[in-house]
Amino acid sequence: MMEEMKMAKDKKLVESITSMDEDFAQWYTDVVKKAELCSYTSVKGCMVIKPAGYAIWENIQHELDRRFKETGVENVYLPMLIPESLLQKEKDHVEGFAPEVAWVTHGGLEELQERMCVRPTSETLFCDFYQNDIHSYRDLPRVYNQWCSVMRWEKTTRPFLRSREFLWQEGHTAHATAEEAEARTIQMLNVYADFCEQVLAIPVIKGRKTDKEKFAGAEATYTIESLMHDGKALQSGTSHNFGDGFAKAFGIQYTDKNNKLQYVHQTSWGMTTRLIGAIIMVHGDDSGLVLPPRIAPVQTMVIPIQQHKEGVLEKAQEVKEGLVQAGIAAGLDDSDKSPGWKFSEQEMRGIPVRVELGPKDIEAGKCVLVRRDTREKTECAIEDVAQTVKELLETIQREMFERAKAHRDSHISDAHDYAEFKRAVENKPGFIRGMWCGDQACEDKIKEETTATSRCMPFEDQEHIADTCVCCGKPAHKLVYWGKAY
Repeated sequence: MMEEMKMAKDKKLVESITSMDEDFAQWYTDVVKKAELCSYTSVKGCMVIKPAGYAIWENIQHELDRRFKETGVENVYLPMLIPESLLQKEKDHVEGFAPEVAWVTHGGLEELQERMCVRPTSETLFCDFYQNDIHSYRDLPRVYNQWCSVMRWEKTTRPFLRSREFLWQEGHTAHATAEEAEARTIQMLNVYADFCEQVLAIPVIKGRKTDKEKFAGAEATYTIESLMHDGKALQSGTSHNFGDGFAKAFGIQYTDKNNKLQYVHQTSWGMTTRLIGAIIMVHGDDSGLVLPPRIAPVQTMVIPIQQHKEGVLEKAQEVKEGLVQAGIAAGLDDSDKSPGWKFSEQEMRGIPVRVELGPKDIEAGKCVLVRRDTREKTECAIEDVAQTVKELLETIQREMFERAKAHRDSHISDAHDYAEFKRAVENKPGFIRGMWCGDQACEDKIKEETTATSRCMPFEDQEHIADTCVCCGKPAHKLVYWGKAY
């Protein structure tokens, strides 16, 4: 009887998560809350990122930053406030951001002569800086990035996916030629795609945004799009080529080798804390988070069984230290909670592998390894645990990517005309491939009537699935991935 009560208590942790098939939005909120990734605050629309959530962001930062620096990127930091006159210099840009801008009107008790906005993004500040910083071809390229927060006054918010303040990195570069700027734009998109697939185990589709969906003030926007478990798309990283539009608005010129004045060509690119939302929605299950090993702050948790018995805790500590020495991020749960509770907690937090170790195991010189993603159990000799866990983590990383890719690929459907497109939106969650004539009126109609939007014109999939536009039936040459998005 006591045992039954204890099991029921252990299960409580998990039962309080709504099933994802029942209500995906509620499941997501439950996981974020129960895994203690973030919490709400008195600041409406903003969140507290708690240690478990911030540790994931730190790993994202570390991995991305390393990749950036390998391509010659240098980190800087610019102010968080932008004077209104500066924002107004690039007309398209300000119009694109105007509804989302938060304004500072007072400094202390004094009304400011000119109001300032809290940065929604920093193009105009970087332009102002580059205008004074770049003079000669010898000053180019400038390949800068900053890690910071930005603020956009969103009407509806969801933890990590959309909050008024969020953390991100924003790269801003200046080049001598259009070719160099385009090469950097694509290079950074590929860095993002590689990071998502290799580290986060999230497959992505690389492509170009339509003019309707591109960044305000950009010549071209490139994106990586990923698919969540519920069949909705998530824009997971973007890279923008500005051409010389911003340079002309801000007068950013350099003297070339022939002593002639030329305008620079610019790019910007960013990834945000919404990636944490993507990890949850691509890999999570009804027991909570499932973290890919390469991004997990704790990769392995050692859980002692009957830890009050002599020698159990000592052995568990020894195993944990052996894992740490092998370069594995390992923890030891020596709290006085029941083993069942500890298992539920480890599963909720998404820790990729747990090592179970009790008196009988120690006697036999072995322990039990349990995978978080498949719940598969294997026995392992204690002396081999570090090597076995290392190999297991690599296997988990690879298979999580393969499963996510198989899920994504099985949720791509083709539509050849509008009736088929509407049926697909209604009945087949996921990406819909359909040809497009290039007219924004068709995009507007599709969005208005189906809430699906153009996600991207893919680089690697140029299949001509029809000769006519999926919306209006006119001749069409562009394949577009459409879908409902977060």
